[in-house]
Amino acid sequence: MDAWPLLLFIVLLFLNLPVMVAIGAGALLYFIGQQGLPIDIFPQRLAAFSQSFPLIAIPMFTFAGVVMNNAGITTRLLNLAETLVGHMSGALAQTNVLLATLMGFESGSGNADAAMQSKMLGTQMVRRGYPRAFAAAIVATSAVITPMMPPGLGFVLYGYLANVSVGRLFMAGIVPGFTMMLALMTVTRFLSKKYGLKPTRARMASPLEILTALRQAAWALTVPFIVIFGLRYGIFTPTEAGGVVAVYSLFVGLFIYQELKFSQLWAVVTEAALATATILMIISAASALGYYMTLEQIADRAGALLSSITTNPLLMLVIMNLLLLLIGMVLESIAALILLTPILVPIAQQVGISPVHLGVLMSLNVSLGAVHPPVGTLMFITCGVLDVKITDYTRAVLPLLAAELGVLALLILFPPLVLTLPNWAFGPGQ
Repeated sequence: MDAWPLLLFIVLLFLNLPVMVAIGAGALLYFIGQQGLPIDIFPQRLAAFSQSFPLIAIPMFTFAGVVMNNAGITTRLLNLAETLVGHMSGALAQTNVLLATLMGFESGSGNADAAMQSKMLGTQMVRRGYPRAFAAAIVATSAVITPMMPPGLGFVLYGYLANVSVGRLFMAGIVPGFTMMLALMTVTRFLSKKYGLKPTRARMASPLEILTALRQAAWALTVPFIVIFGLRYGIFTPTEAGGVVAVYSLFVGLFIYQELKFSQLWAVVTEAALATATILMIISAASALGYYMTLEQIADRAGALLSSITTNPLLMLVIMNLLLLLIGMVLESIAALILLTPILVPIAQQVGISPVHLGVLMSLNVSLGAVHPPVGTLMFITCGVLDVKITDYTRAVLPLLAAELGVLALLILFPPLVLTLPNWAFGPGQ
């Protein structure tokens, strides 16, 4: 096996080069060094993923998320979240967790949620006396929930790579997402008392106040029902769902809330295009490296190695997730999904692990890698916006990260938490 491309990729990662450059350089080395393999195949592999119809969902949902942030949808969800939990200790932190969950139904991007909430709620927490490192930690860990909810972009990508129903994956992420929300809110409650963090409301909201907040956010809260209903009854595909949500968001922002102006559309399109380009460049580079891994039969070799250790489904899941936790420490989440899905899914199917169950665990696991050093993108986003030292952040994030790892362990041990909802919605399946 030619290991040099893989070694170059790892070295460049540790040299802190952009992940797209590290992946692309490793793939290019393979094409240059192989006799009889035309170098022209390299740009062809880079472009291969751009020809995929299912992946059109990524720019569509990304665009929808940007529109929502500019259309008043996010503000109304924030008001709803604060109405529901404003009476609790550490109310801003609790609001952050609940808003991340609600935003998961709108944008599906953890990085976008972390960037937005760092500026919106993170800065407010600092102004009101919250420890700066804790504010960054709660924003970063809450953002892990966002891609677990439909329409999580990781599910779109995994479904395409593993040939698994994206609709099932969307449904499978809901219970784990809410479980993660409850775990973070529980830990936040104890930490808030430790730090002496106060509520923002003197009392619990009345039924009338809650109803008013729900009515104001009703157009935003309709989005997940549109996606789930449409997929459940075959009205549209996941790709088409992205287009539906994008058009719906524009309609609400321009004509219902009227907070999005036609003059702002060019800036919205530009922001969405830049966010999409970042993701698709990583996907393209990983496609080329994946071609090398296919030719060198790395997936088969890894499968044989893991199968020689155990064929017990539970033990195999534990091993896979430990591997994912290690890889998540050095590799960005999208790249990790692209490179590892073709390797792990065949192994999982051989030992009787549901690919839907594995998809949820992989999406959660690689998102957790973004929370902690050394590569964590969520960590860098929140620490950058809130001006927090990585060492201070690392200490503050440990109890919150421990809660999320506890949820991951729970999902490994109890597959029905993941599979019950998709089996109910679509019938027994993968």
